Amino acid sequence: MNATPQPDEDRHAERQSGLAARLDRYFHVRERGSTFPREIRGGLATFFAMAYIIVLNPLIIGTAEDMNGETLGTTQVAATTALVGGVITILMGVVSRYPFALAAGMGLNVLVAYSLAPQMTWADAMGVLILEGVILLVLVLTGFRTAVFRAIPPELKSAIAVGVGMFLALVGFVNAGFVRRVPDAADSTVPVQLGDGGSLSGWPVLVFVIGLVLTIALIVNHVRGAMLLGIIVATVVAIVIETFARIGPMDDGEGKVNPEGWSLTVPSLPTSFGDVVSLPDFSLIGQFNLFGSFANAGTITVILLIFTLLLADFFDTMGTMVGVAGQAGLLDEKGNVPRAREVLIVDSLGTIGGGLAPASVNTVFAESAAGVGEGARTGIAPVVTGALFLVATLFSPLVQLVPFEAATPVLIIVGFMMVTQVTKIPFSDYAIGIPAFLTIVMMPFTYSIANGIGVGFISYTIIKIVQGRIREIHPLLWVVAVAFAVYFALGPIEQLLGL
Repeated sequence: MNATPQPDEDRHAERQSGLAARLDRYFHVRERGSTFPREIRGGLATFFAMAYIIVLNPLIIGTAEDMNGETLGTTQVAATTALVGGVITILMGVVSRYPFALAAGMGLNVLVAYSLAPQMTWADAMGVLILEGVILLVLVLTGFRTAVFRAIPPELKSAIAVGVGMFLALVGFVNAGFVRRVPDAADSTVPVQLGDGGSLSGWPVLVFVIGLVLTIALIVNHVRGAMLLGIIVATVVAIVIETFARIGPMDDGEGKVNPEGWSLTVPSLPTSFGDVVSLPDFSLIGQFNLFGSFANAGTITVILLIFTLLLADFFDTMGTMVGVAGQAGLLDEKGNVPRAREVLIVDSLGTIGGGLAPASVNTVFAESAAGVGEGARTGIAPVVTGALFLVATLFSPLVQLVPFEAATPVLIIVGFMMVTQVTKIPFSDYAIGIPAFLTIVMMPFTYSIANGIGVGFISYTIIKIVQGRIREIHPLLWVVAVAFAVYFALGPIEQLLGL
């Protein structure tokens, strides 16, 4: 029987040798249906989608005061944020070979800044992060963390992916100012609204709309690099608008708020070489005290704080990993990520690194899905993203050219892509449909991936109990459900213990 003739490009690929061939084999580029240009575009798209963290994390971690009223400083935190994010993202790409990028996690950095720091010194707080990272690493090496991941029903994994997609979309709309919080002074039961005062206004929102419409148009017409092109064009439009209209920031830092201003980064062209290149300040590296928190905050308080960080970090990573890998088509038939152990090891090292070089907990970013949307399927994409983070330590002014309003349309599109996995959930089976629904809605409603996972696990366990189907509950799900119940009840527990 004659073999089917191979296309010329396939025969050429088989004869390929040298560095490209070795990279292809190591990262499984062709095996996963990708190409080197796609991986590079994906890495660029992911970087631009999450580069805001280099600006935002310093505003949270760098300005918060510890128990002595000391701050870390925004310039120094910006440098360590980019440095740790770059190193750990490259490590993730090389070790796991998946398109996952890492940086200081939103939500987790808030927890560090406003829960840990006020009760101890910043050095103590960083020591707590290192301890939490070591515990995570032990859980991975002993197989516990991977076992928990595999114990989750496939339908709940799909729900987690859908919830992450909804969460990403909300983050995109909020960061762009398209959706805003209703002022508390209105005493309203409605938490959010369209734009400012229920209507859309301001040039920044227009930039977001232009970027979103353009990106959608490019995607539906299957244009390569659609998301990256959308970000670039929207950024150029933003710079032109700011050059002529002089809009300025939404918050000028002196208490004056302009609702029609740029939400975080004001796009502007650099006027001098010094505005483009600057040497990073890494003076914060190594400023940690491993066990000082126990003396300042007390053993019980520190244990509860580590437990809170542990759960949030543990399941934020898991949810993001499932969602992004599912979007990339990299899950196996049971909804698991093959070689998840490598991913979780590097993620644990990201937490440790975030404490060694004060930058907060570094975890897998849901914005990695932006690169997946561009076709990234391997670890080459995060190597590109990580390299750009390292470059950003020198060219931080250029990173600030991209405003939220230009980058967030990507999150909306990626959110849509992830939500399509909702078809895998059998909502007609209430035993899985209700927990799946709660998992999905709680992520955007509470602005937390971990909260959605926790509510989903607890409701799944309760439903199985009331149905008399206790034997169907995996032993590890019992452990996780109880842990989340304690997590949600931390407030009453602390009051009971007088903390």
